[in-house]
Amino acid sequence: MYNIKKLNSISPVYHGILSNSDFAVSGDVENPDAIIVRSASMHDMPINENLLCVGRAGAGVNNIPLDKMAEQGVVVFNSPGANANAVKELVLAGLLLSSRKIAEGIEWCKGLSDGETTVEKQVEAGKKQFIGPELAGKTLGVIGLGAIGLQVANAGVALGMDVLGYDPYISVDNAWRLSRAVRHAMSLDEVIEKSDYITLHVPLTDSNKGMIDAGAISRMKNSAALLNFARGGLVNVEDVKEALENGQLRCYVTDFPEAALIGAKGVLLTPHLGASTPESEDNCVRMVARQINDFILYGSIVNSVNYPNCPLGKPTMPRITILHKNVPNVIGAITQLISGEGLNIENMVNQSRGAYAYTVLDVDAKPSVLLRTKLLALDTVYRARLLMP
Repeated sequence: MYNIKKLNSISPVYHGILSNSDFAVSGDVENPDAIIVRSASMHDMPINENLLCVGRAGAGVNNIPLDKMAEQGVVVFNSPGANANAVKELVLAGLLLSSRKIAEGIEWCKGLSDGETTVEKQVEAGKKQFIGPELAGKTLGVIGLGAIGLQVANAGVALGMDVLGYDPYISVDNAWRLSRAVRHAMSLDEVIEKSDYITLHVPLTDSNKGMIDAGAISRMKNSAALLNFARGGLVNVEDVKEALENGQLRCYVTDFPEAALIGAKGVLLTPHLGASTPESEDNCVRMVARQINDFILYGSIVNSVNYPNCPLGKPTMPRITILHKNVPNVIGAITQLISGEGLNIENMVNQSRGAYAYTVLDVDAKPSVLLRTKLLALDTVYRARLLMP
């Protein structure tokens, strides 16, 4: 029986994946074998010795110390794409809000009342101040064509927009799923300079923090609207505020409110609603529950953010899994210990990701208890496990 700790309240859909015969899921576990987390910060949490993995029910992992986990032999998963449709729908709402002055019109209507003139006459006289352009025929620039950006780009095409997509690291799978009508931008500058609407869909890294600054804004059309439903840190908010005041930018719509943006001219804020749908929460929990189940029982790694992906089926013979440093001579040391037991390696997989690697060996007989101890004695090995069919 493996114990899984919930650090946040999560959808109960995990019950259909993490069987009661193998797993016990609770918020009160002392030394869990796995953790499911949403927003709780884990940076100051101690890592217990038997912790095998962490599942983040969402895409961002800023609340988890990835390298610290990796060096303790803890695999961290996230759920990319599980909330993609929810975020896409909110981005589409942001596009409409940035064009048609809908939010301003709603607020204006709240002040209407029958007085010297009827409400109907006030509406007819006042509606001109809320005129805004249609989306069809305008250029939508999508920066980042991952799970969310892909759907936004395709939705833009469906709305009749001319869509420019930019992502030098687009996956083969996403490239196949992208509408043929999406034009491939050769540079970030091309998107910035040609688009009427610019929407960001990239992860926040040290290299792209504040990527939308005064320099980038100066190359945009004065009529452009900027949408940020990815991460707040991608945008220099002071530069955006100044551009809005000076008329260099028409509108900024973001799902990441900051004190500096409250009440600022041309800013529309939503309270981090991107993934706040019951469907999205269910999808995220289903994905991480499946990842935890398959890793603990089979050694399979899918959607890890600190170790390489290594999808595996159920073991049909004894399986040894080893999380280790990605340095020379590790494989030789491992196979030497296995040969010393008189075991034959039937199948072997080795994958690496940066400083970390994962080796899986299916062997012809059950290893001795001492083999795991010998593997862990290697200064290059973080964790070793034996899984039986």
